[in-house]
Amino acid sequence: MSQSNQTSADREILKAAHQKGGIATIFAFFRLSGPGWLQAAITLGGGSLGSALYLGVLGGTSMLWLQLVAIIAGVIMLSAISYITLSTGRRPYQAINQFINPVLGVGWLLATILANMIWIMPQFSLCFDAIDNNLTGKTMGDSSFLKWGISGALFAFAAVMVYLSAGKGLLTRMFDLFLKLVVAVIIICFVGVVVVLLQQEKLALIETLKGFIPDLSQWFSPTQKIQDLLAGLSDDQRAMWSADIVQRQREIMISSAATAVGLNMTFLLPYSLLARGWDKPFRGLARFDLLTGMAIPFVLVTSCIVIASAASFHGKADPALLSSDPETVKSSPFYKSAAPIIRDKILKQDPQYAETLKTTLAIESEIKILKDRLDKDWFDKEATQSLSEKNKELEAETLKIVANVAPSLSSESKTLATVLVKPNANQLAKSLEPLLGPDRSNLVFGAGALAMGFSTIIILMMINGYAVREMFGKPNSKTLNLVGALAAGAVGVCYPIIWGGASKTWLIIMASTFGAMLLPIAYVAFFFMMNNTQLMGEHKPRGANLWIWNVLMAFGVIAAFAQALSAIYTKLGGDQGMFVLGAAVTFVILSLFGFSARSVKKGNLSVDSNA
Repeated sequence: MSQSNQTSADREILKAAHQKGGIATIFAFFRLSGPGWLQAAITLGGGSLGSALYLGVLGGTSMLWLQLVAIIAGVIMLSAISYITLSTGRRPYQAINQFINPVLGVGWLLATILANMIWIMPQFSLCFDAIDNNLTGKTMGDSSFLKWGISGALFAFAAVMVYLSAGKGLLTRMFDLFLKLVVAVIIICFVGVVVVLLQQEKLALIETLKGFIPDLSQWFSPTQKIQDLLAGLSDDQRAMWSADIVQRQREIMISSAATAVGLNMTFLLPYSLLARGWDKPFRGLARFDLLTGMAIPFVLVTSCIVIASAASFHGKADPALLSSDPETVKSSPFYKSAAPIIRDKILKQDPQYAETLKTTLAIESEIKILKDRLDKDWFDKEATQSLSEKNKELEAETLKIVANVAPSLSSESKTLATVLVKPNANQLAKSLEPLLGPDRSNLVFGAGALAMGFSTIIILMMINGYAVREMFGKPNSKTLNLVGALAAGAVGVCYPIIWGGASKTWLIIMASTFGAMLLPIAYVAFFFMMNNTQLMGEHKPRGANLWIWNVLMAFGVIAAFAQALSAIYTKLGGDQGMFVLGAAVTFVILSLFGFSARSVKKGNLSVDSNA
């Protein structure tokens, strides 16, 4: 069946369902849903997993509200984007350039491609780690051959899924079903852990539900459980630990909000809607799809990860790390991660250890010099290699010192050090072995992490296909769509040589900086589009409806700007601070000029049929 025939058939299903009303409409919506599940597949990725894990460590269940608020703001803006797209039938990139600001349009497109290329790499890494650490039952080791082999297989499978997504009729249905099954696996894996916690009475349900009530004081102070730990320290130590923990809380609050709706999701939604031939009659379905296909799965999964992480880590330390025996300390799964934090606190709390730490301080000095070189020339291969070797040397020295000194530290200090460690799915699986058993805990978290990473790989490849077609002005080109998708996947497969050392640092800075800046600017562009009479024509909301849309969208814009400014501010103190500031100022200046460069041609407002 051709796309136009399929769309006509879907339209008839909706029409018949609306005539029957009620339950029939809901069943029809479920049957035809799809784009919302695409959004779920990308938002439930490695970023969401990592942020939710660490949110549980730092805030326990008291921060459950954060991702709920973030996804509500995201659904509002994505609903507005779907309304604009389905009402006008225009490709957003073209519409933004023509009616709003070409600088915003080009920036939106290029930042989307940049984000796709960069964030696909950690998804491949997440998939390999899930297979290696959790699903095989035995760590396969740091083998480059295995990494390339497994990543290549994932790439090939993802390419097949992207091909299905670009198909018509049955192929599209098959892809939708596959994606729904993947999201279902993610939900089952992480909801299952919370069900077991409830069954074993290791979860206080009422206290957990209170965590969905917003608490802005968490921006300024640690949670009660952490404050109880701090109470056992001296005033100086308490102030030092509290400052570090509050700073980490702010960072994770920002990153958790950012993983709910990212810049490339604002690109994916309109083009996935247009690719299916949806138009005005599908507006209600699009909003329903976002709610049931994206928002509910996101809240369910991230909340369950936060709850499981809180039950395992919040205000607790691994028993091995608390031991007075150096060898037992070394056996802790948190030893390697906590060691640098403990070492720094030892140096600040007990200056007499300065002589013991003399070697590590000297290595750190050399590392700073190498980083300064790379700030000036990040293609300096010699400096990159030397930095890698020095980092390994510093790690070895740090571990050696901490293993011998940590046993003498207070249990509060070691527990607080664990609080500052960002756990991974493997550590969470190990911590829940007493609850689920070693086999089931590894299977649950391995399957969940693999599904999260792989689904995100597929969607990032899809988005890149859409973006490359738009960049060359050929929205119907299957060749460019394939080239764009495969280009993103190929970069992801190369993560073993790209995603590490100085290059990883710079890539993260670039992606997060431009993503943070462009998300609110993209939101502003769509806000202006909703209020643009020439673009929206008869479909522009009027009266109370316009006020409702504007108030809701203003909430999303303000939230995005707050997130962006916070993200940029946190980077200003780092080595790349001037780069971040320069990029932000330059883009804002160019955007101001861009408003005078748009070219609106009155009378040429026909619907674009080349979606």
